[in-house]
Formats: sequence, C-alpha cells, structure tokens
Amino acid sequence: MFDRLSSLVIALTLVAIAAIFAALSGGDPLSIAVMLLAGFIAAATVYSALPSAPPSPQNAVAALVETPAISLLRHPDFAHWVDQEKEPLLGTADNIVTIANDAAIRLLGRHIVGADVRTAIRHPATSDWLSQIADGAPLETINLIDFPRPGQRWTMRIAALSGSEQIIFLSDRSAIDAADKMRSDFVANASHELRTPLAAILGYVETLQDMNGDTDAPTRDRFLSIIQREAGRMQQLVIDLLSISRVEADRFRRPTTPIDLATIVKTTIVQLRDSEQARADDIVANLGDDPQPMLGDEAQLGQLAHNIVSNAMKYGHAGTPVVVTLAREGRRVRLSVTDEGDGIAPDHLPRLTERFYRVDEARSRSVGGTGLGLAIVKHISERHQGQLDIDSDVGKGTRVSVTFPLRAEG
Repeated sequence: MFDRLSSLVIALTLVAIAAIFAALSGGDPLSIAVMLLAGFIAAATVYSALPSAPPSPQNAVAALVETPAISLLRHPDFAHWVDQEKEPLLGTADNIVTIANDAAIRLLGRHIVGADVRTAIRHPATSDWLSQIADGAPLETINLIDFPRPGQRWTMRIAALSGSEQIIFLSDRSAIDAADKMRSDFVANASHELRTPLAAILGYVETLQDMNGDTDAPTRDRFLSIIQREAGRMQQLVIDLLSISRVEADRFRRPTTPIDLATIVKTTIVQLRDSEQARADDIVANLGDDPQPMLGDEAQLGQLAHNIVSNAMKYGHAGTPVVVTLAREGRRVRLSVTDEGDGIAPDHLPRLTERFYRVDEARSRSVGGTGLGLAIVKHISERHQGQLDIDSDVGKGTRVSVTFPLRAEG
C-alpha cells in the first residue's frame, strides 16, 4: 500500500507528463499553466486526504514506555469520590499520605497529609501490619483497640494499587461493641433478676414439702405469701421485658392516631386509685379541663403515665402527696409527677433510664421495682418525640416530666 508521500510524487509526475504532452502538441501556454495549477491543487488535496501511516510496532512500544503511569490517587474522579465517603479514607504512596478525606482529617488532624502513615495513625498495630504487607503477607483487616481514645475500637484495611500506592479504610466499630456489650449486659441482668425470685420460690417450695400436718400452718401460710410475692415479681419482670421489646421494635414508626393525653392520664389515675396499692389516696391530680390532643399510641402513653406515677408512689414518703400535673407550654404539653421522698443524688440522674439501674438496689427490690420502668418511659417518650426530664433534690423529692408536641387543631 502506498503511503502519502508516494501518492503525492505519482500525482505530480502525472501532471508534469500531461503538461509536456500538451506543449509538444502545440497547446496554448495559458491553458497549459492553468492545467498545471489545477493538477498541483488536486495532488495536494489527495495528499491531505490520505491517512497517515500507522506507527511501527517498535515506535508504539517506545511511546508507551516513555509515557508515565497514571496515578489513581491523583485522578480528579478519585478525589471526588473520596470527598463523598463518610468514613475515614487515606491514600498513600511509599507509606506517605497523599490524600485524605474530610472524615480522616476530622479523626486524625489536618497535618496527616504529607506525613508517614505510621505517624498519622499512631497505633502499634499499624506499624506491624504495614511491615507484614511489605514482606508480601496477605491483606487482612486488623483491629485498632483503644484508638483514637481509650475504650474505642476501629478497624483498618488496605487496598493495594499499582506500584507502592495503597488506599487505607478506617471504620468505627465502637458503637457496635457498645451495642454488643449492652445486649450481653441485658441478658445477664435479666437472667439475674429472674433467677433471684425463682431461687426463693424453689427454696420455699422444698421447705413446704418437708413440713408436717397442720402444726406448721402459720409458717406454711407465710411461705406461701412469700412465694406469691416472688412469683408476682417474676411476672412483672416478664411483662416489662416484653413491653420494652415492643417499644424498641416500634421506635422508628411515628404514631399517627389522634388521642387525648388528658383522658389517658385521667384513666391511669383512676386505675391506680382503684388498685390495692397503699398510697393510692396520696395522688393529687392537677389536669385541668382542657383536652390535650396529640398523635400517639394510647396503650404506650398509658404505660408511660402508669410507670411515672407508680415510681413516685413507691419512692415517695408515705402520707405525702404525689402530684400529677398537665400543663400546656406553647405548642407542647408537659406531664409532670412530683413526689416528696429522699431524692436522688446528681451523679445518679444520668443513669436512671438505663435498664436495671437502681440507686438503692435493696430498697428497689423491696418495693417491687424491676429496674425497667424509666427505661420504658424513655423509649416511649422518644417514639412520641417527647423530652424526658428528671430533677431531684436530695432530702426533698423528685420531679419527672415529659413534654410532647401537640397536634395541630383545625
């Protein structure tokens, strides 16, 4: 196949031969000049239209060798992707941090760009791991215990790129560990709470089996009373465990049913006053006559009110009022319950809504508390977009209140 230069030479030769032939034939000089000009123009057009010759294989290889490798870490699309990642991400070349996203800078500091990765991630496991990778060890995820602060755990993994470039991914596993610990603590506490009354029940049943005739009737009646009380504790604990499980399952579903909080609280107070609890007559209701419309779960809000008032009756002093108040505050309504008791020390207040947490464990068990009442209140209030507040003065009493958003009327 002719190349472009060969085609041009042939075209010009043909034009020259045609011109010579025309001159020898006695042609007009002007016509011959025009013919030569047209021939040159046609030759130039053909030359420009012909494709250039492809490079030889040797030249193509040389061009690839001379072209530097494109770095993924410096590619603009990679930088755009890095900025969108929510978890910390580092790009390194020869163990030097060349790129870090916002999450990595918030975690480790802005100074990490340009620093050695072992200096940026100050953890003994980092240096050991990078040394193993340099020796050709397989890439495995490692745990960074107590990083960046004691009690926290992060994981680190590496994606190796061409050359000495690497991408380091950091993931926070502290919340997962906390959830696992909470779950294991919950199971352990629930098992303990169930085992205590169960052991008492089994012990008294065995004693009753060894008793003889009617001579031990008073003792038998006392033992049966204890068994009934402990069985009631177990029953209440199971009920509370089921309640907190149901509330947690519904925590992401906002209630959509119109209800009247004032009616629910009034019904709860009537039920408590009609119960056999010793302090039923100590309840003082300041609920007003106005309805308090909101969107809510009637059963859960009734349980919330019952738990708050029952707690005040258990831990307030006998013969003192347990004041239940409903009051509007702008577009919200506040339910508050105040007792006159021993009060709670400030260092205990943040933990009162933890499952099974008790300020006075012995007293809590003696009054029948399961340690789940306020945890249930917290979950119910959160589901209803409520705000739970607990204020207490040692030696004076405690006030527990929850504010809820009112439903728009009209």
